[in-house]
Amino acid sequence: MRYALPVLLLLVMVGMLLVRGYVYSSFVPDHRVRPPAATGHVPERILDGGPVIDARDTSKPAKSLRIPDRTIVLTFDDGPDPKWTPRILDILRKHGVNATFFITGTNTSRNPGIVKRTVAEGNEVGVHTFDHPDLSYLKAPTIKRELSQTQLAIEGAAGIRTALFRPPYSSFADALDDKSWPVMRYVGSLGYIGVFDTVDSEDWQLPGVGKIIDNATPRHGKGAVVLMHDFGGDRSETLKALPRYIDLMKSRGYRFKTVTQALGAPSAQTPVRGMEKLKGKAFVAAVTVSDNVTKGLIGCIAFVGVLVVGRFALMLVLAYVHARRARRRERGGGAPPPLAEPATVLVPAYNESKCIANTVRSLAVSEHPIEVIVIDDGSTDGTADIVEGLRLRDVRVVRQHNAGKPAALNNGIRHARYGIVVMMDGDTVFEPSTVGELVRPFADPAVGAVSGNAKVGNRDSLIGAWQHIEYVMGFGLDRRMYDLLRCMPTIPGACGAFRMETLRQVGGMSEDTLAEDTDITMAVHRKGWQVVYAPEARAWTEAPDSVRQLWSQRYRWCYGTMQAMWKHRRAVVERGPSGRFGRVGLPFVAAFMVVAPLLAPLIDLFLLYGLVFGPTGKTVASWLSLLAIQLVCAVYAFRLDREPMRHLIALPLQQLLYRVLMYVVLVQSWVTALTGGRLRWQKLRRSGVVASAPATTARRDRADDRRPVA
Repeated sequence: MRYALPVLLLLVMVGMLLVRGYVYSSFVPDHRVRPPAATGHVPERILDGGPVIDARDTSKPAKSLRIPDRTIVLTFDDGPDPKWTPRILDILRKHGVNATFFITGTNTSRNPGIVKRTVAEGNEVGVHTFDHPDLSYLKAPTIKRELSQTQLAIEGAAGIRTALFRPPYSSFADALDDKSWPVMRYVGSLGYIGVFDTVDSEDWQLPGVGKIIDNATPRHGKGAVVLMHDFGGDRSETLKALPRYIDLMKSRGYRFKTVTQALGAPSAQTPVRGMEKLKGKAFVAAVTVSDNVTKGLIGCIAFVGVLVVGRFALMLVLAYVHARRARRRERGGGAPPPLAEPATVLVPAYNESKCIANTVRSLAVSEHPIEVIVIDDGSTDGTADIVEGLRLRDVRVVRQHNAGKPAALNNGIRHARYGIVVMMDGDTVFEPSTVGELVRPFADPAVGAVSGNAKVGNRDSLIGAWQHIEYVMGFGLDRRMYDLLRCMPTIPGACGAFRMETLRQVGGMSEDTLAEDTDITMAVHRKGWQVVYAPEARAWTEAPDSVRQLWSQRYRWCYGTMQAMWKHRRAVVERGPSGRFGRVGLPFVAAFMVVAPLLAPLIDLFLLYGLVFGPTGKTVASWLSLLAIQLVCAVYAFRLDREPMRHLIALPLQQLLYRVLMYVVLVQSWVTALTGGRLRWQKLRRSGVVASAPATTARRDRADDRRPVA
């Protein structure tokens, strides 16, 4: 059930885009116009006859019908168009003239109100296919679908069916050949009357108003079917020519009629009722909803694009400034000196038998004086016994009944001897210098807490590589940015440090949320303490190695972050340090950790839309541009952390697959929050593969002469 709503939302968006892609004529049959073919199978009476062909009775030869003398059937093709068609209708109504509009299904479904007005004002409409293909390239089932889908749109828009049909790319009846004539016979067998033209205004070529009028004028007083257009580009010349043309033809004694009026035949339009009308209205409604939803999605895409690019730009600039400042402090002696004050390291552990020995051994070689307190939270796998069996100096075990991580940390705080408390997870490995790097910033009395640099130790799998990129690029650059802005939202539970005084002021670790590390970090800010980032305080943690485990972890993180934001919401209206964090930090967290990830998959969704429906080239170029921006950020982040670049080969797949997973997690977290659901703490399975800091890192640090990387 937890997957149901995110999947449903995704399917709805995909459905809306599919409807839009189909209706907007981007995914269509072949639009090529074929070269002329032989005419040996076209009856002479058709080639030499009139512009109207009636082949509905398949038991009899097709009829060719002419327009009476001094009669003009004014026709408009390819519409309706929301800009031009209403203005043409205004001219026709003003001059008391009716015309016949051959409309496409795509434009009908997008502009149903115009079709309804067209019919209501006495004009006729005819089928011009759904998306304007050359029918001579299509097979019978596809032709039938082109017509039936157009009829469905007309039924939904105007509540009528029409028997009139004009094939795309047609001209005069004498242009029929052995490729197009079978199409006309088949369309006739479906109950349609074919209507060609006898006079082409060629208004689509924009030849000028005078030329349009001259082209559209019949010769020698003969009747004519005049072709004009109300869609397909700039129709301003058509609008200027139309009233002058009507007045001119009337002055010469011509009458303007629709097709059936000119032939003296019953109306080709018949009302539809019941299920047929309902289906048509449902189709038009679906198109309308799809159009509106897609416009909203496009707006969201624009917003996300600005937000994402803005975030990357801000991260790059501020990370650069952060690194430069740190380098200047190192060179100029402005960096705080190492503190000799010992620290207490708290290791809450629940069933960490596979990892705990590696964790404690890494602390035993710490370059900074420490005491280690392992708080066994009711483990059932002998975690505490393993620690005691190591018999390491300055390592104590505190046992308690299972009460959760916050309770374990609070218990550890009560047993701590020193004024600086370092917290880490039971599956994490510290480097020898990590504790010292965490303690160093406390030389500044304004600093109340320090965030370390948590890194992925098991990054050789694809899922591990994805998380490694996220930790280095996302978390790493983010923390540098937040450090400069003085609104660090989270001290990672895997690697962080606090003053004991600060912990007492905020009441220790809270059990109010599932993200106790985010919760306490926000509380520290609100008490006026500074929270800083120590990038050299590296901790190597074991990341989830399966999609299920990753889902569980991120679901808890995301939901817990939402809980913490809600808990500290009053900071937005408070004064002093709390208000500063509320009006700077909380909006950043909301924008970059909630809104942007929630909307970011739209980029991938529109990538697929563009690949299928076009424009493919622009779509691919846009996506590659965004990927290039992220790659630049990733390369710089990896350089700052002195990480090998080989893992960045997984970046494209991370953007395509990993982001979708994070989207589903975020939606599920929103659902849980909005429905008042509660999420329990979920223990992740550990394998103990992270035994120490990667050897490459240690070698790199020894070889690195603290050269500038900014």
